[in-house]
Amino acid sequence: MAIVCRTGSVTRADQTHTPLELPLADPLGADIATTYLEVFSGKASSLDVGIWETDPGRSRWEFTDSGEVIYVISGRMTVTEDGKQPQQIEPGDLVIFPVGWQGFWEVTEPLKKVYVIFE
Repeated sequence: MAIVCRTGSVTRADQTHTPLELPLADPLGADIATTYLEVFSGKASSLDVGIWETDPGRSRWEFTDSGEVIYVISGRMTVTEDGKQPQQIEPGDLVIFPVGWQGFWEVTEPLKKVYVIFE
């Protein structure tokens, strides 16, 4: 059976609330509120899929053991890989953070994304 998630109808009230913190990412400055809804967790396949939302803020990300693919539903952010130029990310963008990616996320508008975490 296929798993269907209607992302447009998922609200923060449907999700688990948690602050952004290590080991996921290091919030730089004030606390950053996030929520998530896990849609699929494949223990045997090392694959996690869900919806994640975050308030604006700056954070440091280091994808040392896994990578992430995101599809931005709403909001905006700038990602800056160490030693590279900043990239503007907006609704409709598909972004891949391969294993080994390190850098900063600056969320400038509340962000809602679909994520796929892989090893």
